[in-house]
Amino acid sequence: MYTPYYRPRRLRRNPRIRNLVRETVLTRHDLILPLFVIAGKDVKNPISSMPGHYQLSVDHLITEVKEIWDRGIQAVILFGIPDHKDSRGSDALSDSGIIAQALRAVKDAVPDLYVITDVCFCEYTDHGHCGPISGNDVDNDTTLELLQQQVLVHARNGADMVAPSGMMDGMVGAIREALDGEGYQHIPIMSYAAKYASGFYGPFREAAESAPQFGDRSTYQMDPANSDEAIREVALDVDEGADVLMVKPAMPYLDILYRVKTQFGLPTAAYQVSGEYAMIKAAARNGWLDHDRVMLESLMAIKRAGADMILTYFAKEVVDKLDS
Repeated sequence: MYTPYYRPRRLRRNPRIRNLVRETVLTRHDLILPLFVIAGKDVKNPISSMPGHYQLSVDHLITEVKEIWDRGIQAVILFGIPDHKDSRGSDALSDSGIIAQALRAVKDAVPDLYVITDVCFCEYTDHGHCGPISGNDVDNDTTLELLQQQVLVHARNGADMVAPSGMMDGMVGAIREALDGEGYQHIPIMSYAAKYASGFYGPFREAAESAPQFGDRSTYQMDPANSDEAIREVALDVDEGADVLMVKPAMPYLDILYRVKTQFGLPTAAYQVSGEYAMIKAAARNGWLDHDRVMLESLMAIKRAGADMILTYFAKEVVDKLDS
C-alpha cells in the first residue's frame, strides 16, 4: 500500500488548526450595509423580495443606524426614495431632498458611522433611468452636470464618501472636479467601476422603486459577456481619480473582481446584490440549503477573490454569526 509523504489532512484535523492556517478571514469591518430611506414619517415598508429589509422613513432610519452601530457595523450606504419624481430627478439636487435629510439626521444621531451615498438618478426620475433622457437614451454629458450638483448636496450634508453608480462616461472625473472645486478634497469616491447590466438586480428595483419605465440599462451598464472591457472601464476611473473600485454584482463576477484587484491594487469593493441575497433566502426558506453556512461561504468567496470591503444585505446577520 502506498503511504503519502505529505498529508494535507494533518492541518484539517480540528477547528483550532483550521483557524491557524486559514488564509482568508471575514470580519465585521469588511461589511457595508445598504439602507433604503423613503420620504414620510413612521414608514417601515417590508421589501417582499428581500426578507428582513425595509424602506425606512428618517425616524426609523435613525433607530436602525443606532442599532447597527451598537452591533459593530461601521459603514452604511444610503439609497433614497423621494415623495416626488420628475424627469431630472430634482429631489436628488436639493438640500431638502430625502438623502440630504437622511444624512443630517444620521450624522446627528451617530456621528462616527461612516456614511456612503449612492450617486445616481434612477431612484429619483419618473422614467427610472440614471439621468435625463434625450431621444430614447440617457444624455451622458447633461447627466455629468447633474451628478456634480448631486455630490455637492451630499457633501454639504455630511456624506463621508460618494459612490457614483450610473456608469456614465466621465462620471468620476466630473465628480472629483466638483468636490475639489468646492473644498471637499477629503471626500473619497467609490466608483461602481465595473457594473454589469445584470438580471440579479430585480429585488433592488422593488426596494428603491427604480425600475426603468421603458427599455433597459444596457446602453450604459456593461455587457455580462465582457471582461476585458471591465478592465478598460476601471482604468478610466482610476485615471479620473477613483479612490475605491467596485465590481457589481459579486458572485457571478468573481473573475472580474480578481482581475481588478490584481491589476490595479487599489482598495476594491464588491456588491453582493439583492438577487444574490434573495436567492439564498428563498432556497433556505425551502430547506434546500443551510442559510448561515451558505451566507458565510458566499461572502468568504467574495473576499477571497479580492474584495477589501463587501456591500451586503447580510451584514447584520453576519455580525451576529461572527459573534456566536
